[in-house]
Amino acid sequence: MTVIRAADARRSETPGGVMTTFASPTQGGAGRSMWRVDARPGAAGPLHDFDVEQVWSWLDGAATVELGGERFGVAAGDTVVMPARTPRRVTAGQDTGYTAVVTAQAGARAMSADGDDHGTPPWIV
Repeated sequence: MTVIRAADARRSETPGGVMTTFASPTQGGAGRSMWRVDARPGAAGPLHDFDVEQVWSWLDGAATVELGGERFGVAAGDTVVMPARTPRRVTAGQDTGYTAVVTAQAGARAMSADGDDHGTPPWIV
């Protein structure tokens, strides 16, 4: 059994938010990665894709999710299953921002919307 203490959680910051890694291959030897996303009000991630499914569950705030050409609002308590190879963008609510917990297979690779491989993000490694 591996216990990862809160003080040992890894933080990565991008223009879209702060990712706090709870577990990953290099943090606890996990076969899946799990992280929290904290996004400031109005922050938007880039239109991008992943080679594996991701599951997002919102804990606080609200966001607009663009996924595979559809657009819909989500709020605390909502969960979105984002299929692999489906372009996506998450934009934080203008007034609230959001906090979400996300999980994906270890080693997941990010891609631009047109398929250029950007490698494994640091919060998933």
